[in-house]
Amino acid sequence: MSDKQVDYDRIAPGYDQRYIHGSGQRGIAEELQALARGKERILEVGCGTGHWLANLRSVSGMLLGLDLSAGMLAQAQVRGEPLHLARGRACCLPFGAACADLVYCVNAVHHFQRQRDFILEARRLLRPGGSLVVIGSDPRAHRHRWYIYDYFPGTYDTDLDRFPSWGMVADWMIEAGFEQIEWRLVERIEDHKLDRGVYADPFLQKDACSQLALLSVEAYAAGLRRIGTALAEAEARGESITFPTDLWQAMLVGRIGA
Repeated sequence: MSDKQVDYDRIAPGYDQRYIHGSGQRGIAEELQALARGKERILEVGCGTGHWLANLRSVSGMLLGLDLSAGMLAQAQVRGEPLHLARGRACCLPFGAACADLVYCVNAVHHFQRQRDFILEARRLLRPGGSLVVIGSDPRAHRHRWYIYDYFPGTYDTDLDRFPSWGMVADWMIEAGFEQIEWRLVERIEDHKLDRGVYADPFLQKDACSQLALLSVEAYAAGLRRIGTALAEAEARGESITFPTDLWQAMLVGRIGA
């Protein structure tokens, strides 16, 4: 895994803009609500600002969240939701054994150091009948298309290093003793930008996604220049240019026998 880490304390105040300007990710919200219904204690690892935990407040019992970023946890705290928050690392969860009925993470596992240890820790925390849910994406999937990878060299290779494959995560679950492992697609984010409309894409901002946040100021500026050059060349030919975003997110669920 790459040693590069995003400074989430710095970008925490504006982080929730992605949910305002993004697709809403209704598929993820509905899947989590279905899995959480009737569960007594739920833990989100990499909870960030508490967006997904707040989505569960009407269908579950005690909601616990853990994140390494104090800035992100501060944003979660001001929501006013009944959330129990802690600061810590996913590879060493600061909770007792058999204390949770559902452990999940959303678009976070690629940020975790010692990702396999997170799976083992989740298994330790889960009670009989409990589930671990990992939601996210795998940049190796052929159906993925994203102009960020095209115009900002190095971002795709960095993601290949950061993101574990679904097969790898499934293997870790099997090794940890999970059963009834299930994988399925839960969300498609399709939001192509045409011509200079790309500049209105909120995810083109430097800190809007981890791929760009990890770039140096110089590398980010160079990517913007590549976009500008592509636009100018297309306009000179009297043509339009599409900047594709077609990202697929999946869910892997592992269960503990009752």
